[in-house]
Amino acid sequence: MAFIRQTQVRFAHVDAAGIVFYPRYFEMVNAIVEDLFAACGEDFAELHLRQGKGVPTVNVAIDFTAPSRLGELLDFDLCLMRLGRSALTLGVEARCAGAQRLMGSVTLVRIDLASGASEAWPSDLATRLRNTLMDPAI
Repeated sequence: MAFIRQTQVRFAHVDAAGIVFYPRYFEMVNAIVEDLFAACGEDFAELHLRQGKGVPTVNVAIDFTAPSRLGELLDFDLCLMRLGRSALTLGVEARCAGAQRLMGSVTLVRIDLASGASEAWPSDLATRLRNTLMDPAI
């Protein structure tokens, strides 16, 4: 996997037992996806507010393999599984000190916010997504 970001487990992420409440993982993954688009030169504020486009999540499948605890640092890795006309499927894995915490996939679709209809990725953005997800230096 090539796009890597680290996230600290914060108090807002955990339940009374001090472990990540599973919906918070989805928020973490969404933040990493937003970082991916920023790394590709596609600012979410610009995309949503000025261009009138969106990239909603249409499918997510995650296996939680071990609990994560308050204060731990999680390394989230994204890899390109499929880039279609309007859909992007990313492999997702999170590890803490090398130990896997979750793995799965997330699929996003580019849409026009006014109509809700899917639309093709701009070719320059598709190229930047491919290049960013395949460059281990990012």
